[in-house]
Parts: sequence; structure tokens; C-alpha cells
Amino acid sequence: MAISTFKRQEIKFILDENQFHALSSVLGEYMNFDEYCVGGKEYGIYNVYYDTPDNYLIRESLEKPYYKEKIRLRSYASPAKDDDMVFLEIKKKIGGIVTKRRISLTLGQANAFLLEGKLPELTTTGSKAYIQHQVLNELVVFLKNYPVEPKQYISYQRSAYFGKDDSSFRLTFDRAITQRRFDVSLDKPNYGVQLLAPGQYLMEIKIGASMPMWLSEKLAELGIYKTSFSKYGRAFKAFVTETH
Repeated sequence: MAISTFKRQEIKFILDENQFHALSSVLGEYMNFDEYCVGGKEYGIYNVYYDTPDNYLIRESLEKPYYKEKIRLRSYASPAKDDDMVFLEIKKKIGGIVTKRRISLTLGQANAFLLEGKLPELTTTGSKAYIQHQVLNELVVFLKNYPVEPKQYISYQRSAYFGKDDSSFRLTFDRAITQRRFDVSLDKPNYGVQLLAPGQYLMEIKIGASMPMWLSEKLAELGIYKTSFSKYGRAFKAFVTETH
């Protein structure tokens, strides 16, 4: 069972090929690959973002309010089948602090819940069952407030690390960020338009406290500076540009 809830800061950077390789070469001293990077290899993440018919959630998010939220369905397989496990997530940002809460379902259960309102049966037991039911209740309230539908497909290839001294400290590199506004379903093959230029990487540093000194110094040395980047936001802006 994946973690159901957490809170952290997420700081983003765009790297070129040289910066990526220079930074990657020192990470092994301070960080380990996460469990999905089997043998140190990157893995795929495939998402469907849900929004209202008038795209209220992403339009509100782009205004950079103090509080914003979004809902997405995530898979680690593509194309996903009805009995594959997926993760339905609510992600909120409050004053720069990100919280993410999610439940694990089969794709069939998730589609029945999101598209037909059919509540899934959660099979988790013990303390995790309480958290899962709590998150499910939060999702029910969210869906009552927002009549959502599948709006945006986004996938990417990810390399992910966690700190040797602090496992809550995470760093990820995403490349081949792919988006489309049609065939918005996890059971379709992975294809679409690229959001980044060839050779670019989106790096995210995910921390609960302050950034380690060694990383701050390395970023300064390589001329890597934080930026504002939302995958869904960038994809939506491209859609608006194309249709106007």
C-alpha cells in the first residue's frame, strides 16, 4: 500500500542535459534511488486530471491563489487494464505547502466512482483502513462540490531519489513530459505532444524542512535556479493558445 497522505514543499527547476548529468553524478553520495527505479532505471507515470466542464480548477490554480486543489488519477502502467491498481489523488497547496492524499483502487473501480458515482469497496485493514476511508470521504465531498470529468492526460519518465539521512527528502527528474486533451483515459496508449524542449528535465525537490546545504551549493555551482512550472497548467495554456 502506498503512502496515503503527506505534507511538503515542492521546489521546481528546469535543467538542460549538461546540468542534469553534472548533478546526477553526485547524487549517489547523498541519496538512494526509490523503489520504483529498479536497477537505477527510470519509470513511467501516467495521469488523468479531472476538472469541471469550464476548467474551473486549472483556471483558478493559474491565478496562484493562497489555496488551490486538484484531482487526478495515476497509474504506473500504460495502457492500464481494468484490474490494474491505480491511485486517485487529491492534491492541495496551501501557502506554498503541498499536501497529497490518495487511495488505491483498480482502474475499473476508479472509473465507476468518478464517472458513475459508484463507491468503491476498500479492502485495506487496520490503521491504514481508517486513513483510506477518511480519504475516500474527502473525495466524495470534493466530487459533490465539483462536477468533474476527464480533461487532461499527462505522462512522463521519472528518476526518483530519497535522502540517505532523511527518507522524507525526495528529488525527482521528469523527462518526455507528454500531454493530450483527447483520448483522456489511462486505458489508451501513451502518446501526445511534448511539454519540454529536447534535452530538458523538470527537477522537483520535495522537502518537509530546509534544503540540504550540499544541494544548495551544487545548484548554485551549476547555475540551476528555481522556477514556477505546473505540468497541467502548462498543458492548459498550450490548449488555450491553440484554440484561440
